[in-house]
Amino acid sequence: MTLVEAPAAGRVFRHPVAVGLADVTPAGRARLDAVARWLQDAAWADVADAGVQDEGLWVVRRLELHAQRAPRFPEALELATFCSGRGPLWAERSTTLRGAGGAHVDAVALWVHLDSRGVRPRPLPPSFDAIYGEAAGGRRVRARLSHPPEPPAGAAARPWTFRFSDLDMAGHVNNAVYWTVLEEELAGAELPAAWRGEIEHRGPCGAGPATVVSDGPLRWILAGDDVVASLSSGTG
Repeated sequence: MTLVEAPAAGRVFRHPVAVGLADVTPAGRARLDAVARWLQDAAWADVADAGVQDEGLWVVRRLELHAQRAPRFPEALELATFCSGRGPLWAERSTTLRGAGGAHVDAVALWVHLDSRGVRPRPLPPSFDAIYGEAAGGRRVRARLSHPPEPPAGAAARPWTFRFSDLDMAGHVNNAVYWTVLEEELAGAELPAAWRGEIEHRGPCGAGPATVVSDGPLRWILAGDDVVASLSSGTG
């Protein structure tokens, strides 16, 4: 995905956040799952403010984070979020996160629009272009995933457990929770300069045992034999 500057014209929704005690590592760095949760909250606040929260459901298909400087406790943040592109059944949402202490994170997410039951993709709601079209500026985006769909044979595997407290209102592991896989590997370390991470979601997952399979910069999360998500991380 490509980072896009906030548009000079069109809807840009601004959402304040304060980095709290439950959001950070022992050293005070905001965890990746906290950043992903703030992005979800800003997206919901945007559609609620626009009055279109009941026009179908949206699910994250892909999220990319670029961190120049991670937020820290107790920094005051502002998230500015806008539509940076669209397709027939999905839309791209870009968000900038800036902090009073120098936090600098950029995010690009692909959201798929579903019917009210959350089962099938459906065309974007009639109100979409009127609200978000100007900001998107006619930019078209694709929904194709880029990570290999399966881990290679013989890749290192370790057990994982999703808890009931990880579930959202749909009864699935919340999208933000998957980033804890990378946080466990970081073990509280600071993010290197120009850190980049990406997650691709392939299916829902419930509470219970899972497996994390690693191969270089890639991680696959499996529930049983099914890959439910994959993550990549690195710099540059």
